[in-house]
Amino acid sequence: MPSQDVKRKLAAILSADVKGYSRLMGEDEVSTLNTLSSHLQIMTSLIQQHKGRVLNTAGDALLAEFASVVDAVNCGVEIQKELKNRNQEVPEDKRMEFRIGINLGDVIEEGEQIYGDGVNIAARVQSLADGGGICLSGTVHEHVKNKLAFGYEYVGEQTVKNIKEPVRIYRVLMQPGITKAGKGLRGKVKGKRALVLGILAAFVGVAAVVALWQFYLRPSAPRVEVASKEKMAFPLPDNPSIAVLPFVNMSEDPKQEFLCDGITDEIITALAKVPRMVVIARNSTFTYKGKPVKVKQVSEELGVRYVLEGGLQRSGDRIRITVQLIDALTGEHLWAERYERDLKDLFALQDEITIKILEGVQVKLTQGGQVWSSDKYYRGKQGLDCYLKLMEATGYSERVNIENNNLARRRIEEAIAMCPENPMGYLSLGWVTYRDYTLGNTKSPQETLEKAIELAQKALAMDDSISNAHSLLCSLYTYKREYDRAIAEGERGVALNPGGTSELLNYAVCLRYAGRRGEAIQLFQKAIRLNPFNPTTLY
Repeated sequence: MPSQDVKRKLAAILSADVKGYSRLMGEDEVSTLNTLSSHLQIMTSLIQQHKGRVLNTAGDALLAEFASVVDAVNCGVEIQKELKNRNQEVPEDKRMEFRIGINLGDVIEEGEQIYGDGVNIAARVQSLADGGGICLSGTVHEHVKNKLAFGYEYVGEQTVKNIKEPVRIYRVLMQPGITKAGKGLRGKVKGKRALVLGILAAFVGVAAVVALWQFYLRPSAPRVEVASKEKMAFPLPDNPSIAVLPFVNMSEDPKQEFLCDGITDEIITALAKVPRMVVIARNSTFTYKGKPVKVKQVSEELGVRYVLEGGLQRSGDRIRITVQLIDALTGEHLWAERYERDLKDLFALQDEITIKILEGVQVKLTQGGQVWSSDKYYRGKQGLDCYLKLMEATGYSERVNIENNNLARRRIEEAIAMCPENPMGYLSLGWVTYRDYTLGNTKSPQETLEKAIELAQKALAMDDSISNAHSLLCSLYTYKREYDRAIAEGERGVALNPGGTSELLNYAVCLRYAGRRGEAIQLFQKAIRLNPFNPTTLY
């Protein structure tokens, strides 16, 4: 992005998440989600009252911005006081406590979202807070120390991840006139009378805020911008319909984009194989990648009721995934969770997320209660490394040029060398060889076609249920004008994966060239409905 096009501003950023959220979800998912929804409503309302705006909620996390750092800190304190009041009658092990971090920094504004170190530092500061507590960066403390009647405890300079300079951290004590320096005290309240009056004033203030909230300001329903059936670009299907947005790479390493995209692909593929589900193809949902979009926009542009969004962060051999399923027509969060697992558990985690989605939209599984999983292809010591190489190769090949196609081939050949028993390696190499033919990256087009056919057949010899391998053969035989064989493979591919746009499109193209245009039109129409933003793109 050219520097003159970048819009920067100074903003106070409030970041919050739930302490021990995974434990609470593990003990009682329904109760935890209900409590989370209620708390987020309260927080959203208080943020609006303090002239702030909520930028994003994902799982148990919330991000908001304020034009005034004083408003941000006041809001943080009011949030913690209100939530503490609500927790008083809840058993200690069932209480939902938020950690809040506030930073003041320069940010980049793009649409309705903000980015940059100012946001990242707020998240790091939040991670240092206790449940029910607030931490401030040193920049925030400098601006509010003489403006607000709260005490502060200096924690010291903290080295936080991916930030070069240490950050000074202060805890908000939420009591008037008390400031601590480490374990010592500075500026003690003098005299018993002053202490009593201070406590009384704090009590009266809290009581007034609670009364004001309870009787005048509490919203009857969450203020959520919901989608409209009348504004949808496509009629809403009778069956459950869903768009899975590209998972966001929350790591600093750009190489993890391949892993994020791979997980998104696997979830889409698994859902597309479930009967009675309308699942938007990845070619369309990936047009939103890297863009700040609202659930309402996605729902209306794609004509779906449900939207899944998530993010991934990798640290060594551990991954953290946050994911939430939203009903765009009601604004309700049907399900939200944060997972922290070993990377070796990736495939089981993908299955778990898929099943949670199906439960959320109330679709019962058939075929023995199983969802499609790629786990069977990536078992063994090097299975995960093989999977990651093939995901990286997919990222290259989708750029559809000779240079990246050559890079994809090298990654696939490395994967095949590691896992020669894996049919997906030969299938991927078959598609790359097919692209060599279509891009003109060959001295002998006929030999290239035959090589691609051989690779697809080899994959099917190892597992005849791979729908995309039948789809590849459908396209290859179509180029050879062997339409009977192409139609047979196209039928098989669509039968195995009726919601797969690659299978639908390749079979439709085959029928068109075979002279069966009426049938082809029906398949094209179905493919366009599932892939409205990029309907002509093959695999």
